[in-house]
Amino acid sequence: MTTTVDPNYWSLLGVSPDCDSNELKSAFRKEARKWHPDLNKNDANAEERFKLINEAYEILSDPKKRSEWEKENNKYKDVFENRFPTYEEYLEVVLGLKTNLNEKIDDVNYQYSEFPEDEFENIDQEDFNEYIPTTSEPSPPPTLIYEDQESIVEITPDQALYGSSVEIQLQDGTLVEVLTPPFAGDGWRLRIEGAAIGCRDHFVQLKVQTEDGLRIDGLRVSYRLELFPHDALLGCAVDIPTLNGSVTLQVPPNSSTGRLLRLRGRGLEFEEYRGDQIVEIIIVLPDSLSDSEIALYQRLNEISMENY
Repeated sequence: MTTTVDPNYWSLLGVSPDCDSNELKSAFRKEARKWHPDLNKNDANAEERFKLINEAYEILSDPKKRSEWEKENNKYKDVFENRFPTYEEYLEVVLGLKTNLNEKIDDVNYQYSEFPEDEFENIDQEDFNEYIPTTSEPSPPPTLIYEDQESIVEITPDQALYGSSVEIQLQDGTLVEVLTPPFAGDGWRLRIEGAAIGCRDHFVQLKVQTEDGLRIDGLRVSYRLELFPHDALLGCAVDIPTLNGSVTLQVPPNSSTGRLLRLRGRGLEFEEYRGDQIVEIIIVLPDSLSDSEIALYQRLNEISMENY
């Protein structure tokens, strides 16, 4: 038998319900670093544990969400603590359904009350049609459809690594403080539930990039290297930006778009861990080609066709 039970958020973070906001934040950062997937690549459960830790902090750090969570857990505890719930309690408490079985039974008995056999014979089609409605109920008035909102927030690599506090402005002008998790990455989306108009969600997209085009994701750094076709075909030496200055990268011959090259130890550093930098090759054409260059490409195309 499988049951679904809400996790104990206090136990997940290793704190008691009496802790203050600073203790809660410190515990969250400690557990987030401990269970981040980048630092537990051999643990298949690390990613799920990391998500639960973020979920726990999101609930416990928000007084309204925490109150709703505690109320929901206490509701189950009160009903199930000393006895097994009745069927009506199970539907109402667990499933959120209001029940009134007596009324339903009365309706059923009335609908199936018997008529004398001769009464059926005396009902003709015209009399029966009197009870068939000729028009449907009026349609409900149209409702406004709202959309989720999204903000883009730029943070530094250090802020992404250790976690930070950023302030965003909602659509109605309200300022909200958002805590970014440790080891965050470029393109991550954080959700503020019910903060947009119409009780929709407001998403915060993190932008973690340097002026040189380096993208941060946890301890890993990514870079897109654009090459002309002849450089990718023949191979070349290119200066690549890193977090600690530029280095010369030797691109192997016959490189195609999407090829990934690794610069070991050129990522972010956390305690004894050091990430890598990944260089992705993208082949592009020059902005303008001379007639001679176009002629060479045409000749290359002809040769390629001859070889098929």
